[in-house]
Amino acid sequence: MFEAWGHALFRRRRLALVVTLLFVAFAAVWGTGVFGKLSSGDNFTPPSSPSQREANAADQAFGRNDADVVVLYRSATMTVTDPAYRQAVTAALASLPRADVAAVTTYWSAGSPRLVSTDRHSTYAVLQLTGADDAARHKTYDAIKNDLAPASLGAAGVTARAGGNVAMEVAVNNEVSANIAKAEGFSMPVLLILLLVIFGSLVAASLPLAIGGIAILGSFTVLRLLTMATTVSVYSLNITTILGVGLGIDYGLFMVTRFREELHRQPTVEQAVARTVATAGRTVAVSGVTVAVALTSLMLFPVDFLRSMGFGGVATVAVDVLAALIVLPALLAVLGHRVNALRIRRSVPPPEAARSAEPADEASGAWYRLARSVMRRPLVYVSVITIALLALGAPFLRISWGGTDARTLPAASTIRQVSQTLDSQFPVNSTDPIEALITGPGGSAALTSYLHRIDAIPGVTGAQVTGVKGDVTRVDVGYTPAPVSSAARHIVTQIRALAPPAGAAVLVGGSAAGLVDELASLGSVLPWMALLVCLATFVLLFLAFGSVVLPVKAIAMNVLSLGATFGVVVWIFQWGHLSGLLRFTATGSIDPTMPILMAAVIFGLSMDYEVFLLSRIRERYDQTGDNTVAVAAGLQRTGGVITSLALLLIIVVGAFSASGITFIKLLGVGMIVALLVDATVVRVLLVPATMRLLGRANWWTPRPLRRLYARYGFKEDSPAPLPVPAGSVS
Repeated sequence: MFEAWGHALFRRRRLALVVTLLFVAFAAVWGTGVFGKLSSGDNFTPPSSPSQREANAADQAFGRNDADVVVLYRSATMTVTDPAYRQAVTAALASLPRADVAAVTTYWSAGSPRLVSTDRHSTYAVLQLTGADDAARHKTYDAIKNDLAPASLGAAGVTARAGGNVAMEVAVNNEVSANIAKAEGFSMPVLLILLLVIFGSLVAASLPLAIGGIAILGSFTVLRLLTMATTVSVYSLNITTILGVGLGIDYGLFMVTRFREELHRQPTVEQAVARTVATAGRTVAVSGVTVAVALTSLMLFPVDFLRSMGFGGVATVAVDVLAALIVLPALLAVLGHRVNALRIRRSVPPPEAARSAEPADEASGAWYRLARSVMRRPLVYVSVITIALLALGAPFLRISWGGTDARTLPAASTIRQVSQTLDSQFPVNSTDPIEALITGPGGSAALTSYLHRIDAIPGVTGAQVTGVKGDVTRVDVGYTPAPVSSAARHIVTQIRALAPPAGAAVLVGGSAAGLVDELASLGSVLPWMALLVCLATFVLLFLAFGSVVLPVKAIAMNVLSLGATFGVVVWIFQWGHLSGLLRFTATGSIDPTMPILMAAVIFGLSMDYEVFLLSRIRERYDQTGDNTVAVAAGLQRTGGVITSLALLLIIVVGAFSASGITFIKLLGVGMIVALLVDATVVRVLLVPATMRLLGRANWWTPRPLRRLYARYGFKEDSPAPLPVPAGSVS
C-alpha cells in the first residue's frame, strides 16, 4: 500500500506541491488568526463537580463575584481613615470608563475590615470588568491598565499596583506568546545549523524544517476550526509548537535519510521515492498514530486544559504525518539527486545510517560495535540501568499535589508581588475564601449552629454570611493554610462532611474546593487513560512488528523512563533543587495536570523513537533471521538519527525551559530530561540488552495472532535476504 502511494505521489508530484502551496497560503492568513480565538481563563474544575455547581448557583443568585482586577493602594504617611487618602483613591476609580468597569468595591463603600492591611496604610479595590467572556475581559483590562495609577495618586502620595485573576491571565498569555516567538526565533536558526552538520547539504537540511513549518501552520488552522465548536486553551499553542517542529523534524529527518540511502540502491528516483515511502513512510505512519493515541487520551479528562492539549496535540501530529507522507515525497520526487545540492563541504557522504546496505560495511560502524558490546553483557546492562532509573524515579513516590497561584510568575512580576502582599499584610484569604452556598428554608438557629461547627474545624479562622437572596445564603470561610495546599483541601473535606442545616442543602466551592474536585476527577480518569494508551500501543506495535513481546517490552521501558523523569521533576520543582539556577520559586507541590500532560507527550515521543528503531531491526531480522545481527544493524541504522532527533528537539524545548512561567518551565525541563534518558540510556543501551536477553522470544506470537498479523499487519515486501556478517553473536 505504502509503496503504491509512493509511486502515485511521484507521478502527481507537481499537483501535490501546488495544493500544498495553496494550503500554506490559506493557513498563513486564516490559520494564524487562532491567536485571537483561544481561551485563556482555563477552568481546571470539572463541569459537574460540586465546586463548579456552587459557582454556577452563586452566580445565578448573586451575580458574578470574581475579583477580576485587584488594585492595591498604599500610602507611607496616611491611613485609610485619612480623608485625603479616600479622596485620591475614589477619584482615581471614578475616572475609569463605566463601559469597562461593571462594579467597584472599596473599603469605604463596603466597610469591610478585610480590605485593609494590618498597619492600615494599605487597602485594595476589587474591580469587576465588563465583557461576556474571558477574552472580552482581557481586552477590557488592556484598555484600562494604564489608567489604574493616574498622576493624581502620585501627587497625593499614594501608590497603586494591579493584580487579580484577569491581570494574571493576561500576564501568563503574554508570556506564552513570548515563549512561542522565542522558540521559533531561537530554535529555527540553530536547528538549520545542526541539520546542515548532519546532512552536509542546505537543500536536505531545509526539508525537515519545511515540514515542521507546514505542521505548525496546519495545526493553527485546525485549532481555529476547533474554536468554532469548542473551547481551546491558549496553552495548546505550546504543545503545537513543540510537537509541530519536533515531530516535523523527526519525520523529515527520517524520511530524507532513507531517501538518500535508497538513491544509492534503486535504479530510478521513482523507485527511491516509492521505497522511502514503503519503509520510512510506513514507520512514520505507525509512529504518528501511536503518538496521536497517547495525546487522544487527554480528551478523556473533563478538565478544559487537558482536553485542549489533546485537541492541539492530535491536530499537530495529524498535520505532521500528512506533510511527511504527501508533501515530503513530492518534494523528494522533484529534487531527486539534487537533494544533496548546495553542499557546505566538498564531499558529502551519506549519513552513517544511509551508507551501503552491505553487512561488512554495516558491521564496521560505531553504533553496530556499541550494540555488540552491550549484547555481550546484557544482564549487567539491564540490571544497572534498571536500578539507576528506579533510583531516579524514587522521589515521585513522595509527590505532593497542589494548584497554581501567582508564584508561577517571575519574582519581579507586579501581579505576583500584589498577591504576596495580600497574603502577608491582609486578613487571610481575603480574596480567596472557601465558599459555602446554603439553599433551603433552614432557620437562623440552624444556620448559627452550622457556622459554629465550621468555626470549630482546625485551621478555620472564621465563617461569616456575605450574602442572602431568598432562600439562598452565601457563607465565606477564612482559613490559615494556603489555598493550594493539602491542609486547605482537608478543610474543604471536613466542611463537606458536616451535616447541613435542617431542611437545607450545601454546596462548597472556592479555589481550594475546586482543587479537591480536580484531583478526584483526574484520579478517576487516570486508569482509563493508562488502559487506552497501553492497549492501543500494544495493538499498533503488534500490527507493525508481528510480535506480542516487543509491545509489552516497549511499554515497560517507557513506564520506566517516565518514572525517572517524574522523579527528577519532583526533585527539582517540588523540593526546590536548582531553583536558583532555573530561576523559579518552589511551592512544595506539583500541579496535577502537568504530569498527566507530560505522560501523554513523552510517552508518544518515546514510542516515536521506539518505532524508528524497531522498524529497522524488524527489517533486518526478516532479511537475516538472526536476532543479534538485526539488533546491532538496527541500532547502526538509527542510533545516529535518534540521537540527532533528540538533540534537535531539545533545542526546541529549551526555549520553553527558560520560560518565566513555572509550569511551562516544568514541562520544558521534564521533556529535556525524558529525551536525554530515552534517546541515550534506553534506546542505545537498554533496548539492545533486553532484546539480546529475549533472543528469538522477541518475535514470538501465538498461532492465531500470527494469522491476524498476516492478514492485517502493517508490512511491506522486504528486499532480498542478506547474509549474516561473520562473527555475529549467537
